[in-house]
Amino acid sequence: MDISTYLEPVNIEELKTSNDTGRYRLDDVIIKYTNEQGFPDLNKIDVAIIGVGDDRATLNKGCDSAPNEVRGWFYKLFSHWNNLHIADIGNIKRGHQIDDTYFALKEVVSELLKNNVVTMIIGGGQDITYANYLAYENIGRIINIASVDAVFDLGHDENELNNKSYLSHIILHQPNFLFNYTNIGYQTYFIDQDSLVLMKNLYFDTNRLGNVKAEMEEVEPMVRDADILSIDISSIKHADAPASDRAMPNGFTGEEVCKICRYAGMSDKLSSIGFYELNPSLDNNGQSAHLYAQMMWYFLDGFSNRRNDFPENNHQDYIKFNVQIDNFEDELVFLKSKKTSRWWMVVSSKDLVSQKYKRHQFVPCSYEDYQTALNHEIPDRWWKVQQKLM
Repeated sequence: MDISTYLEPVNIEELKTSNDTGRYRLDDVIIKYTNEQGFPDLNKIDVAIIGVGDDRATLNKGCDSAPNEVRGWFYKLFSHWNNLHIADIGNIKRGHQIDDTYFALKEVVSELLKNNVVTMIIGGGQDITYANYLAYENIGRIINIASVDAVFDLGHDENELNNKSYLSHIILHQPNFLFNYTNIGYQTYFIDQDSLVLMKNLYFDTNRLGNVKAEMEEVEPMVRDADILSIDISSIKHADAPASDRAMPNGFTGEEVCKICRYAGMSDKLSSIGFYELNPSLDNNGQSAHLYAQMMWYFLDGFSNRRNDFPENNHQDYIKFNVQIDNFEDELVFLKSKKTSRWWMVVSSKDLVSQKYKRHQFVPCSYEDYQTALNHEIPDRWWKVQQKLM
């Protein structure tokens, strides 16, 4: 499939890149889809960058110009990885309708997934996450989504798809390919009680901002369990990232979201990440665009340190711990990677249909979850996955 028909080449002249280039700057090491160089060979690419300049499904008008603004800062950064092959394959062509843009992105990302290429998306509105999700439906993969966001984006009108309701459309989409959703950093005063009840009834994972900031290491298993990570710039405090119509006084710091992005890059399971809602017209001397560029850099830094230690592949590379809990029939099984010292729980089910949920039996967790089991308590992560597999 020739996905270049859905893409516009990178226009180097439009980018505000530095004239002070060097052989280790990203501007020099990234393979670019340009009119002169043509479309790159996907078989030689590890990570692809895509811009989606469309703001028709968001009130944050102006975020359609974010892709090139972020690129201008990103290309100036230095590469420290000899083992990565990165391509910038341009921007998705703006469709006649927003659905046309969604379709184009779906087709492009699904082709990248088939070629085992990890995708970095620069939006646009966060509604683009819906199109990203549809790419996994295209290849028949049941997935987990994690979102760094101050709200859940459930919306109130299920018929209108926009940046504030895209999650409802993913949940209601049939056939459904969403196994789990994890919110990272919601701010309680923006969330109504009905939304919290819905998240609980669906056994989704929701994590308050204060709790996450108090234990940032616990974010690592959250993103390690995701196939898609979607980031709304309004989850970052206004002082660090002002370029949003919903910029807030509280939120993650720049350092914290960079750490989250590095965790995401290190995950063998995660295959696409999106950076959304950045509005250059509201930025302060490019501060937010520069932060998004650094977040992308940290994702690549994490990616360069992937160790291929997902338990489905190599059981012999793990130390197995069986924990018997009082008044509980089955033992809890924990696996600790010999390569990385990361932890997983094994959640089994007798009713797996055609093994379609097999990859979700291995639940990323932390040493604290193992300690919880030793104290004869069932970790929350185990319970929620068990409920979905029943």
